[in-house]
Amino acid sequence: MSASSAVSASASLSPPAASAPDISPGVPAASAPTEAELLEFVRRSAADAELIASLPLDPEGRTWVRLSGPKGSEAWLIGWPPGSGTGWHDHADSIGAFLTAAGELTENSLAARLPTDGWKTLELTDDVDRRRRLPAGRGRAFGRHHVHEVLNESTDRHAISVHAYYPPLPQIRRYSRAGQTLRLEQVERPEDWQ
Repeated sequence: MSASSAVSASASLSPPAASAPDISPGVPAASAPTEAELLEFVRRSAADAELIASLPLDPEGRTWVRLSGPKGSEAWLIGWPPGSGTGWHDHADSIGAFLTAAGELTENSLAARLPTDGWKTLELTDDVDRRRRLPAGRGRAFGRHHVHEVLNESTDRHAISVHAYYPPLPQIRRYSRAGQTLRLEQVERPEDWQ
């Protein structure tokens, strides 16, 4: 589905910075990991019981540990307390994959390619929403500019997941959503979360 059939812009915003390059500095394009390789990495990591057990879990907030991803990718082990979530966001020019290692996560996503620059508010069509339940052992890969939110909807159980991105995240764009209206709220840079 094209962005023009899925969304319409109702305001404009100058982009905060130029888009990140398609590859990480120093990593030739031929050796960049694919979505499938990232998914295989998160699958293997999630199966490592010792790694999963090493993550400290907080009853109030998400916890994370940085991992060494394949071929220059960025990877994280993340703990999700009951009722926690990311809010709507994307990973800009990075491809990625994530897999639930323990518990269950829910991913709400948009099945539409959004414009990458020059907007503040978009009106989404009714057919763009997708919902996936991801119990332990299930995950997915995604392409650039994938807009989603990830939630632990359990009221009493932590979830743990493994995530990998390539190139390492140049930025995360955060959105608010009211009905079919998606609004760009904030752009975060690596120094904001590392």
